[in-house]
Amino acid sequence: MSENQTCVVVGASHAGVNFAFALRKAGWQGSIKLFDADPSLPYHRPPLSKAYLTSADAIDKNLLKAAETYQKDDIELNLGVKVGSIELTAQVLQLENGEQVAFDKLVIATGARPFIPPIEGLDSASNLYPLRTAQDVENIRQAFAHSAQKRVVIIGGGYIGLETAASLKKLGGEVTVLEREQRILARVTAPCMSDYFQRLHADNGVTVATSKNVVRIETTDGENSVQCDDGTVYPADIIIVGVGIRVNTELAAKAGIEIDNGIKVNAQARTSDENIYAIGDCTYHYNPHYQRFIRLESVQNAVDQAKVAAASICGQEVEYDTLPWFWSDQYDVKLQMVGLSQGYTDILVRDESEPNKFSVWYFKGDELLAVDAVNNAKAYVVATKFIKSGERIDKAKLVDASVEFKPANLLSRIQVC
Repeated sequence: MSENQTCVVVGASHAGVNFAFALRKAGWQGSIKLFDADPSLPYHRPPLSKAYLTSADAIDKNLLKAAETYQKDDIELNLGVKVGSIELTAQVLQLENGEQVAFDKLVIATGARPFIPPIEGLDSASNLYPLRTAQDVENIRQAFAHSAQKRVVIIGGGYIGLETAASLKKLGGEVTVLEREQRILARVTAPCMSDYFQRLHADNGVTVATSKNVVRIETTDGENSVQCDDGTVYPADIIIVGVGIRVNTELAAKAGIEIDNGIKVNAQARTSDENIYAIGDCTYHYNPHYQRFIRLESVQNAVDQAKVAAASICGQEVEYDTLPWFWSDQYDVKLQMVGLSQGYTDILVRDESEPNKFSVWYFKGDELLAVDAVNNAKAYVVATKFIKSGERIDKAKLVDASVEFKPANLLSRIQVC
């Protein structure tokens, strides 16, 4: 690699940071410049709604890399800096402060931002926050510490909303979760899993109300009243909005890079411009296992795409082919998920006859698509092997807890050619 070449990375979260270090490790001898609008040193995001929220730690206890590590690998960090535009022909970044940065290779790792729904009165609500950044967590911490009654309303019953509910309940909050759909986690899991987590939160003192469409927030003397279209009203000292995200594709779209449910990339994480790559939450990529394009919001995807892009830029022949996996921690429950369940035709539940230990298996005919494992790392490991291999499972043995949980014991005698 030419020592005179420059690789610029826009976005310094999991994808961008892991890419920068992977690029250096892969042999890139030129300069590497990271830009991010967040002024904090890059940090882990998954703990924000969990351990970080419930602790008193500063963000420097939660860093992706120590500051000296960037210096050691000669990676230039430019934090608190916003990028205004990309000029493809000139291969230049235009910063909002007026400066220009030339690049030979550019990696877009702009991620996503919280979606803030158009609710009447939301802009004037007191102590209303999303939960996406370290600053969001600090705002919630401060508001919670200064709240006398600690009444929290969380709008959105997805994983972030539920994790935040569990964390604030642990701190002594009076927590209510309002979900617009008929069940929580409706877009990502089966009804039996929704029912389980609804019971889990109820057992821990959190109110979870479904079919609740928030239409208005009234605020008087710092006190909020969250109003739903069915006439129900919920008082709130703190409101947290967790209804989803919007992908940050504007920078790429403005430059003329192809967009399709995210920044469209090939198997090497390259965009429609040969010198520009995209990685992480903002990308729309092809998954060979499921034979379709997908967009994933996960650390696993961000890290794996980062490694592929780095290798590709350094001339290695690589392709992204990773089975998606996710996790969520709520109370004393660890949920591990592998695969994508969309398109399932039937569901099987294996109950291990222990409290809070079971797994939900999603099939499309005889093909295993995905598994949700609750406090059951073995089920997660076994499922991963079956999904990757494509081998068929004996479903009767799967749901029989007396059958030892090993792939060889669960293998169907009838295999599809």
